[in-house]
Amino acid sequence: MEFTPPPRSAWSIPEDVTYLNHGSFGPAPRVVQESREEWSRRLERQPMDFYLRQMEPAIDQAMESLARFVGADSRDMVFVDNATVAMNVVAASLELKPGDEVLLNDHEYGAVFRIWRQRCEAAGARVVTARLGAAVPEVGDSEHSSRGSGQFRSTADIVEPIMACVTERTRLIVVSHITSPSAVIFPVAEICRRAHERGIPVCIDGPHAIAMREINLRGIDCDFYCASLHKWLSAPCGAGFLYVKRSWQSRMKPHMTSWGRSLGGRPERWQDQLNWLGTRDPAPFLAVPIAIEFLEQVGLEGFRESTHQLARTARARIEQLFGLADWLPDSPDWFGSMVAIPLPASDYKKAKPNAMHPLQAALLNQFRIEIPVTEYFGQAFLRVSCHLYNTTSDIDHLIDALQQIGRF
Repeated sequence: MEFTPPPRSAWSIPEDVTYLNHGSFGPAPRVVQESREEWSRRLERQPMDFYLRQMEPAIDQAMESLARFVGADSRDMVFVDNATVAMNVVAASLELKPGDEVLLNDHEYGAVFRIWRQRCEAAGARVVTARLGAAVPEVGDSEHSSRGSGQFRSTADIVEPIMACVTERTRLIVVSHITSPSAVIFPVAEICRRAHERGIPVCIDGPHAIAMREINLRGIDCDFYCASLHKWLSAPCGAGFLYVKRSWQSRMKPHMTSWGRSLGGRPERWQDQLNWLGTRDPAPFLAVPIAIEFLEQVGLEGFRESTHQLARTARARIEQLFGLADWLPDSPDWFGSMVAIPLPASDYKKAKPNAMHPLQAALLNQFRIEIPVTEYFGQAFLRVSCHLYNTTSDIDHLIDALQQIGRF
């Protein structure tokens, strides 16, 4: 049966905007927005009843739905606002001593680097960065072909450089499930297995993987998993989760201190330290089951296949436009609904500090295309995100815009 996505009207995106940045800020479908709004109304109608009697059972029910979706036990998970909060909790909970090392790699998200640098500086520890790179060979260029060149051809091109940086001082490996700047799917289960052989825990930064990939946290066997749900799952902004392996739960510390107990008087749980961080509206958490239901009714397999094929088309056409060769295998094992194309370094001006990249600004201001252009590894990356509301006409518009803008 042919896959039929929902109409664009299922979202609130303005008709004159070509939105190709679901990977940063995924707009929630209208039905998810309505669920969030209804939970907020329930809170405001009778706050005492909501906080003391309704909220905790509702959060438990929502978490059961999410745990099923990601292949985990709800007792090992807690809702947080986003992956950044989750990562800060892990950083606050990991005991570090002077000389200890936390291992990241050069494809990790900038905020994650900041979190761990700050934590390590406070403890007298240090961040170690495995160098993977991201070469962008032009058509016919065979110079960049060896491991470490930035061209990935096998999982060993990722796993081995990371494991080569492990020492007797390594206390944690932090790695993305799908990287933010380069949109590469990392072999996280293999990294966890290799790390655990050395007695090293692994924390996975996973915002881009939820819904884009079929997730089984039991099978991945990580120690911590940090995720936002407003991206590919399309839950409301303000919904994320932290997964913690049971052997670590008694050591978890909140990134900020509040009552740390149940408001409804139930038995103590490790999640209580994070469930109540002062008065806030939990509506984004409680709308998560509707976001899951929306995608499951659409069809997860069709969603993943159709959005991958659209991203694949975008990559091929952009590479053809700029005369580039693939730097990743053409496979859903390596990229999913989002793809990053490293543009030739000589073709575009660099962005000024803390300013939008000139190409991103031109695409927005001249063509109403929302798409990120970021600079990593000394070159510009154009990252295309494809969701259910995107079509080939959006890619046509992007290619036409790039042709009109030219190289500057």
